[in-house]
Amino acid sequence: MTTLRLIPAAVAGLLLGPLTALAATEGSPAPESPHSVSANIGVVSNYIWRGVTQTDDGAAVQGGLDYSHASGFYAGTWASNIDWGSDSPNYELDLYLGFGGSIIEDLDYDLNVIYYAYPDGDDADFSELAGSLTYKWFTLGMAYTFYGQNDGGLYDDGDLYYHGGFEFDDLPYGLGLGLRVGYTDFDNDGSPSANYWHYGASISKDAGDFGTFSLNWDQNDGDTDVGFDDDPKIWVGWLKEF
Repeated sequence: MTTLRLIPAAVAGLLLGPLTALAATEGSPAPESPHSVSANIGVVSNYIWRGVTQTDDGAAVQGGLDYSHASGFYAGTWASNIDWGSDSPNYELDLYLGFGGSIIEDLDYDLNVIYYAYPDGDDADFSELAGSLTYKWFTLGMAYTFYGQNDGGLYDDGDLYYHGGFEFDDLPYGLGLGLRVGYTDFDNDGSPSANYWHYGASISKDAGDFGTFSLNWDQNDGDTDVGFDDDPKIWVGWLKEF
């Protein structure tokens, strides 16, 4: 994957300073850059992914770096510690790129590819091709696993994931509400089947410079004979974007 090389802020100031001064002198504003870079860091009491804990119900520290272009193209990376039990990987590293935009007013689309990497684990990496449509508060999407190192097992080629949800970000008192549901259809689901539904809800509070705090519920209906924990999971999170 191509590494994004960013100009340090001090050097950028030296390069752009004379141009900005010239634009100000001529009475016209400097053109807005089509490029943007952002970062995020977060802490959660339980890392839940598609209704399943990735940290054995323990806490996780997470963070990412994102690049976006005014055309709709974006790319980024995100990492978190994980705990799947004995001899499991210690962390997850995601790499992704995509393209999004508007079809008509209030109807947006997003297409992306994501690679889930577990550098200190064996035969766990996999990739998905995903797409979604969002109309105002409602999103529908699906993802297809086109590469997986777990040959013949779960998250190998051919898995499908369907999801939907509502997001309300402008409730009174700076509160947000999210509702979500998803279904995983494994190509190699086994017997008994490993296919499962998951459900969840979140209440968030935007605290300005202090980030966003959330209270969350997640649960799945996976078969316990396969190894699923179908108990409800209540967890809290904090996210700060820069």
